[in-house]
Amino acid sequence: MKKLALTLLFLLITLITFSQEVNIDLFADGFSNPVDLQNAGDERLFVVEKAGVIKILQSDGTTNATPFLDIQSTVITPGGSYDERGLLGLAFHPDYTNNGYFYVNYINNSGDTQVSRFSISAGDPDIADPASELFILEASQPFSNHNGGCLQFGPDNYLYIGLGDGGSAGDPGNRAQNLELLLGKMLRIDIDNTDGGNNYAIPADNPFVGDPNALDEIWAYGLRNPWRFSFDSETDDLWIGDVGQGAVEEVDRAASGVSGQNYGWRCYEGSQTYNTSGGCPDPSELTFPVAEYIHGSDNCSITGGYVYRGSIYSDISGLYFYADFCSGIIGTVDDSNNQINHGTYGGSWVSFGEDYNNELYIVDNFGEIFKISGSEIFDTEDFNNSEVSIIPNPASDSLNVSINNNLISTITILDLKGSVIISERNLFVSEKTISINSLNSGIYIVKIISENGQSIIKKLVIK
Repeated sequence: MKKLALTLLFLLITLITFSQEVNIDLFADGFSNPVDLQNAGDERLFVVEKAGVIKILQSDGTTNATPFLDIQSTVITPGGSYDERGLLGLAFHPDYTNNGYFYVNYINNSGDTQVSRFSISAGDPDIADPASELFILEASQPFSNHNGGCLQFGPDNYLYIGLGDGGSAGDPGNRAQNLELLLGKMLRIDIDNTDGGNNYAIPADNPFVGDPNALDEIWAYGLRNPWRFSFDSETDDLWIGDVGQGAVEEVDRAASGVSGQNYGWRCYEGSQTYNTSGGCPDPSELTFPVAEYIHGSDNCSITGGYVYRGSIYSDISGLYFYADFCSGIIGTVDDSNNQINHGTYGGSWVSFGEDYNNELYIVDNFGEIFKISGSEIFDTEDFNNSEVSIIPNPASDSLNVSINNNLISTITILDLKGSVIISERNLFVSEKTISINSLNSGIYIVKIISENGQSIIKKLVIK
């Protein structure tokens, strides 16, 4: 475990003091250029490998022998670990449990962006059908870099797609400011309906609907390479890590439902002027970053993450996580946009991921996946006033969990790394006895979820 002393970060940020610890622990390894990590609403994690393979990572850190999806023949073959092309993003339909639909973003053999839908196979929930591809959206890529690649379903159940400016350097075509092009934009589409000959429809409240000089798919623009973005599962805010040109790496943030923002590229790189020739708007019309850091020295490329909304660690709750691909730093931004550099953790960080409990992971481009943790465990009173007991505690052979005035839906026992050791689901009982004689001595975390979704955390000592 790496425990790093906090140092304060960068320009334009007020000096503050925190008592946080950000720790990372190896959870799984052996992957080939993993670039994304997603969950489908259950205990499995899905690891996206750039060559065109998606693998299932189980909660105990083991990986299924058979890939979930293999579309290597369809995905362009990346030219090495630093090639920005390949299979880049994954998102599961909000109703995946019932319809089995998921969406991928990849660079096809023609070198262009392809967003497609696939379906689960009929007989095995751990295997998808590679022949089920339905093309959703395409975008021509003039260069091999700055492809974006992230997909996320928003709280409105629409699919958001992040596209870079088309590549090269300095956005030579000024594409990010051109509302008649998809590149350099955040797109928002309705994949549950079709319209105009497309396999998707346009949400009626997209900001440029009806504008003859703009594409209806655009939600926001002026982005250089929004490699990774996410929605805060509590506030619905949109957070974007936008990769810089050569001076500034930036974090952008939009409140829930706010659309039409111009994030400034190529007129501005972060808060600094870059190229204001060619009809740049007045700065008052732009949305500048809520946090940024210097690109130079060891830093080279921001990897946006998630706001931690897990129920285990109170000291990192509500913090937005990001990292840098080259320097290996991990940083956070709080709700007031205060920014902290937690230090260099040694990885080539290419993505973050959440499990179905909103616990966080970070992905190293060279094959390792780490679990992120804090140091302070939530107290029960932060969650629920119901009377919950676990006895005996300390325990050795068995554990009795009971709850008053409610029913228990799920009991999960985790170690201090956040790894799931025991999970009992769909219980709906007021009392449950669990065998723990297979567990080693030590301190564990017991998470109890009631039938109405309230979470309760208890510490457990095993003798």
